[in-house]
Amino acid sequence: MKGFFAFLLSVCLCSGLCACAPSSDAGTPSAPPATPPAAASGEILVAFFSCTGTTKGVAGIIAEETGGTLHEIVPAEPYTEEDLAYYTGGRADREQADPDARPEIANSVENTEDYDTVFLGYPIWHGQAPKIIYTFLESYDFSGKTIIPFCTSHSSGIGSSDDNLHPLAPDAEWRDGRRFSGNEDAQTISQWLEEFDLDLKNDVSSFDLESGENGRAPM
Repeated sequence: MKGFFAFLLSVCLCSGLCACAPSSDAGTPSAPPATPPAAASGEILVAFFSCTGTTKGVAGIIAEETGGTLHEIVPAEPYTEEDLAYYTGGRADREQADPDARPEIANSVENTEDYDTVFLGYPIWHGQAPKIIYTFLESYDFSGKTIIPFCTSHSSGIGSSDDNLHPLAPDAEWRDGRRFSGNEDAQTISQWLEEFDLDLKNDVSSFDLESGENGRAPM
């Protein structure tokens, strides 16, 4: 009988020890939740044509501020200083005087369907956008997209250059454009962008605007 009680006592002690022993995975931290993929950027395209660097500088600020994709419109035949000389009968003068002129573009925009908003920048040539901008607008389908033009000039305003582009993308939503000078500061450009209620990505108050060459000639 004593042996039987001794047996029961040993069984109870073993059960108690097993119950108090830690589980094999106790204290192991659970796996962290998977990090969600970053939201895709690229809904904004900043396309520009620039000869002397001024328009390029403004476009760069816009791209930095909005997180947009910067795209330079590159002519298949580069413009020389002689081409750009005002009132000399050079190439730029002839193209601006010819309503049918459409200078060829050397590069293209990939996946245009990814962009909802297009900032379109250009210098003012004889009061209008260079004809290569016409080529650009006629090369893609901008239906349903928002186009926001901007131009650079040391004197002329955006004038009718904005309105005259609308027929080239009639199914786009055109917003009012803006002229910037060669000495425009980044803060002014940032304030203009705030008018469009965009999801601005960066603070570019210290951005160094490359103003290019000053003068009357194309920018």
